[in-house]
Amino acid sequence: MDKKSLRILFMGTPEFAVESLKSLVENGYNVVGVVTMPDKPAGRGYKLQPSPVKQYALQQGLPVLQPEKLKDEGFLNELKELGVDLQIVVAFRMLPEVVWNMPPKGTFNLHSSLLPQYRGAAPINWAIINGEKETGVTTFFLSHEIDTGKIIFQEKTTIDDQDNAGTLHDRLMTMGAQLVLKTVDAILEENVQSIPQDKLFKDASELKSAPKIFKEDCQIDWDKSTQEVYNFIRGLSPYPAAWTELVTENCEEKLRFKLFDSKPIADTTHNLLPGSIRTDNKTYLDVVVKDGFLRIGSLQLTGKKRMSIIDFLNGYHFEKKVRFN
Repeated sequence: MDKKSLRILFMGTPEFAVESLKSLVENGYNVVGVVTMPDKPAGRGYKLQPSPVKQYALQQGLPVLQPEKLKDEGFLNELKELGVDLQIVVAFRMLPEVVWNMPPKGTFNLHSSLLPQYRGAAPINWAIINGEKETGVTTFFLSHEIDTGKIIFQEKTTIDDQDNAGTLHDRLMTMGAQLVLKTVDAILEENVQSIPQDKLFKDASELKSAPKIFKEDCQIDWDKSTQEVYNFIRGLSPYPAAWTELVTENCEEKLRFKLFDSKPIADTTHNLLPGSIRTDNKTYLDVVVKDGFLRIGSLQLTGKKRMSIIDFLNGYHFEKKVRFN
């Protein structure tokens, strides 16, 4: 069997998955179908919008399946009719065994961490939030528990101090696409020696998780250290974005800001309340943290567009005795 005869079904939804699908198509692999999430309402007017994976698949003339339920008999019959040999999953959803166990060569997933570390929905964000210096991508065969199957290949990358979730996402997206190709080739050549994840750690308490991040999880805690808050802001930038509220002296007004980038200030001696603001209202905005200050680079006031701090201060004046909470 070669890559022209190997029948591949691809499953994915967001932009991260498009790069892997694109690599398969452009390198001549036989993608016979694409499964993605149903269209969702978005934007003004809440018109139904296709996922990035669906948009690319349709451009390439690939058959697209969008099941509401993955155990639906009609969907399962469509899969059987496609007669796929291998399924590839990139940023999709948890599959029932009846689906992942269907193809003779199995189903493998691309995950954006060095498994078994950072199992879960948001590994890129959590790796930066936790101050990791290294991460990567992993391909593994699906099994019953999410992100726990046997590892096929891994590729590592350094997390730079200036990286945020956006830059790391893009780098891992490209790395992941190449790892998908490498994995398919190894499966074609029957040259896969997968490793059980429990061989890579002694105690489950060693493992860090990457749970889904909700809006309430993104509020900044100014009582933490400079490095912790710095990592938190860049780990959530540009999406979903760390946020804080501006509290005035009489507490009558609370304005919510999203913060996208910052940098620690060397001046660490103060006796100020964390969240307090230091600014000339022209060129800089510093926020007090437990052991120093963070200088904010860009922010977004609710209902407004993202702006550099200089542009923002050109139209907004911070009063004395206000702070972020």
